[in-house]
Amino acid sequence: MGQRLVDSFGRMHRDLRISVTDRCNFRCTYCMPEEGMAWLPRRELLTYEEIERVARLFVERYGFESIRLTGGEPTVRAHLPVLIEKLSRLPVDLALTTNGVSLRLLARDLAVAGLTRINISLDSLRAERFAAMTRRDSLAEVLAGIDAALDAGLAPVKVNVVVMRGVNDDELVDFAAFGRARGVTVRFIEYMPLDAAGAWTNEQVVGRDEIVATIGSVFPLEAVGRPDGAPAERFRFADGGGEIGVIPSVTNPFCGSCDRVRLTAEGQLRNCLFALTELDLRSLLRRGASDDEIGAAIQQAVATKSAGHLINQPVFIRPPRSMSQIGG
Repeated sequence: MGQRLVDSFGRMHRDLRISVTDRCNFRCTYCMPEEGMAWLPRRELLTYEEIERVARLFVERYGFESIRLTGGEPTVRAHLPVLIEKLSRLPVDLALTTNGVSLRLLARDLAVAGLTRINISLDSLRAERFAAMTRRDSLAEVLAGIDAALDAGLAPVKVNVVVMRGVNDDELVDFAAFGRARGVTVRFIEYMPLDAAGAWTNEQVVGRDEIVATIGSVFPLEAVGRPDGAPAERFRFADGGGEIGVIPSVTNPFCGSCDRVRLTAEGQLRNCLFALTELDLRSLLRRGASDDEIGAAIQQAVATKSAGHLINQPVFIRPPRSMSQIGG
């Protein structure tokens, strides 16, 4: 490894997010439209061998230190432990983001294959609300999946909560108490304009300060800070009962230190979650491009990364893909 992947603003990139499928076993109101979701044909998805080749290039040539597998829902991809085993041979922190519904069945196999840690998306602890949000009555299975991840030694286990005003913002303290009781870190994510319906408004955003104040009024918090490049600002419970994280993508964005790029399930490289353009790596892979050719294309794509996402500014342009099509 002799190169670093740096954009025109001097940001060094070290974190690769890979979406392994666009399919999901939920139809969440945030991520997907109620009807009309068209899944990619299998032939359009990157194969595990293609994913491994791209990942190896990022790690061995550009010194990437972290890989996270996302979706869609990654656990619906057949033989996922096979991919985990391939990627675990690379010297990286290997993580997975999942909705957790199948985790009780897969957690141990994923850990044995080499998965390092796991993030579980969970936006409500109330069964009826959970069913309404996901269009699936599976809260019990997700909670069992969290326990299975802990039992399998996938540490730390983090629970990601997208906070939406008027939807689940009355559960902030409940989630904090849940994290303390379960021994998991709950991360509260500000609602971003990546919903499938395109109905996002700034009024629906519950900001970092409100989240911290609401939880802190019941469980006093102390600021820990945000590690370099990390999306979450950390706050520990003053009594030593663990910590929470807040990802303030809207009210206090971390674009200036962002170190990640994303690969979609069909092989499109995105240099930003809100990017308006993509690099077609699948075409390069399938026409027999060399690592040097692919690397040069990657460097050019990252060099054009914008300074920030510009949410709530007049020049902001919403990307054409929703979160389910991009990967977390």
